Amino acid sequence: MTIGPHAQRWTLDLADEFGHQDITDKLEQATAGSGVRVGALTAQLVGSTGGLTTIEYETGALRDLRRALDALAPPDGDYAHNARWGDGNGFSHLRSALLGTSLSIPIVDARLALGTWQQVVAINFDNRRRRRELVVTVVGE
Repeated sequence: MTIGPHAQRWTLDLADEFGHQDITDKLEQATAGSGVRVGALTAQLVGSTGGLTTIEYETGALRDLRRALDALAPPDGDYAHNARWGDGNGFSHLRSALLGTSLSIPIVDARLALGTWQQVVAINFDNRRRRRELVVTVVGE
């Protein structure tokens, strides 16, 4: 019998230029509350200057990710978006596009299929503090 979808929304307050939060517990709660044993969870961080990823949520790995993104899309780069809008956040749109704003994670035996050191992290790339909406759906049986 197919159950779902089950949907939930949260608001995340994230600092500017790489404000981040481990959201793994929220996603595990959504999964447990859904009753789904086999299926998928999809999470979307709404907006064009944020991102979702999986990584080991520890300071070294986070610093390495930020350094990699700084190399790909530096905050002080020359961006056509900045010239058009004057808001100085062209880099944040590129980082969001590179990392992505959504993830789909399999559910197996009523648990997210994540590794021991794999957490789900929401990141704000914008050059100002943001309140981000996180939308989560769970589907399956």
